[in-house]
Amino acid sequence: MLKIFNSLGRELQEFEPIEDKKVRMYTCGPTVYDYPTIGNWRTYTLSDIINRTLRYLGYEVSFVMNLTDVGHLTGDNVGDADTGEDRLEKAAKKEQKTAWDIAEFYSKDFIEGFNKMNMVAPLIFSKATDHIQEQIDLVKKIEEKGFAYRISDGIYFDTKAYEEAGNKYGELSNLDEIKEGARVEANPEKRDPRDFALWKFSPTDAKRDMEWDSPWGIGFPGWHIECSAMSMKYLGNTIDIHIGGEDLKSTHHPNEIAQSEAATGEKPFSKYWIHGAFLLVDGGRMGKSLGNAYTLQDIEAKGFDLIHLRYFYLTGHYRKQINFTWESLEASRNACEKLVNHLRIWLQESRELSSMDEALETKIKNFKSDLSDFRINNYYKERFIEALEDDFNMPQALAVVWDLVKADLQPDDKIRTILDFDRVLGLKLEDRLFDPVEGKEIPDEAKALIEERNKAREMKDWETADRIRDELRERFGIDVIDRK
Repeated sequence: MLKIFNSLGRELQEFEPIEDKKVRMYTCGPTVYDYPTIGNWRTYTLSDIINRTLRYLGYEVSFVMNLTDVGHLTGDNVGDADTGEDRLEKAAKKEQKTAWDIAEFYSKDFIEGFNKMNMVAPLIFSKATDHIQEQIDLVKKIEEKGFAYRISDGIYFDTKAYEEAGNKYGELSNLDEIKEGARVEANPEKRDPRDFALWKFSPTDAKRDMEWDSPWGIGFPGWHIECSAMSMKYLGNTIDIHIGGEDLKSTHHPNEIAQSEAATGEKPFSKYWIHGAFLLVDGGRMGKSLGNAYTLQDIEAKGFDLIHLRYFYLTGHYRKQINFTWESLEASRNACEKLVNHLRIWLQESRELSSMDEALETKIKNFKSDLSDFRINNYYKERFIEALEDDFNMPQALAVVWDLVKADLQPDDKIRTILDFDRVLGLKLEDRLFDPVEGKEIPDEAKALIEERNKAREMKDWETADRIRDELRERFGIDVIDRK
């Protein structure tokens, strides 16, 4: 039985979907004004692991991820998401482009990164700007129910009216304890410091790139309303799982719950809330001002494949902080390449193949066609599932993989079982195993090691040559075969 730590209740709970064997899942995606950091990508990878796990366990998953391309203001950094500049408008000024250009560029970049990280695509990457009418309609419903009011800069959600109607606000966080003068800067027009914008009015002294007419005047949606509107459109009024980073527990997700349940009168908005922990960098916090808010581009610039980053994420439980260093990423690369190399060796043992065999590609194709006939080892599969059902315990799942690597089993069965596990791990093991290795680009560092090994062999320094051969296998998944 799958157990999930539900942030709504703060306890491990048995998973029971609303509809048998069907799961409706929503993940808060990026605000597309800049490149996401590797901290953001940890959350998106968590979402993919959950999606893959549910499918592996036999669930039919309907999954939506949003792209926030309007309404996310800079004030959320200081505790009030209704203040500051729109992040896309600010980026547009900085890059001397329009907000629409910014949104298009970084949305495209995100989807490219999503694919490189080998994530399963959602039903839709749902853009806020494509759903303005749905957001306006939802605000109208909230207003009609008596849970909204107007002040000079927009339409706001009335928290006290919501509570007086018998609802509890802020269950995911300590928002019910926030007072004026704490982290939230006082706004004298708000009826309660916890109230939040549903619709913001455009400034009278400047024209925004992104603004729309509405029953209340020209403006743009608040940050929170988009997730409720788009989740309801594609997944219904109540969903099974909502995923996001732990930073969203403070305001964004509690506000989603309040506005959604106020509009529909149905509870809960989501049965299970899953939040991923922050990523540390070199043992401390990550930030642009510290110069360590690394992006996927930074990872690739260092010569890593993004699958190595994915493996790194798997080494830590999602509810615990994990510390990123370049050394830890190098260790993940070595482990990932070592796993691929084991698969290649088993393939060679199974079919007496070598990388110099002219018929390699044909033999591999034949092996792939036979693969479904090989056995998945039930003992290791049961252990793997046990790890997955323990709140998506990926470090334990990896431990099962490495136990299997060392097990005394037939090569064919090892390959079949690990490739089955990769339906969840997402390390592209089948592609890397079955694609012919000839003609693929060899990293410069590996080329230097090969040259160093050749010189060692010329000097009859067999110990050094063997050490370098092992290093090439461990680090790069490259087998050096010596022929006369």
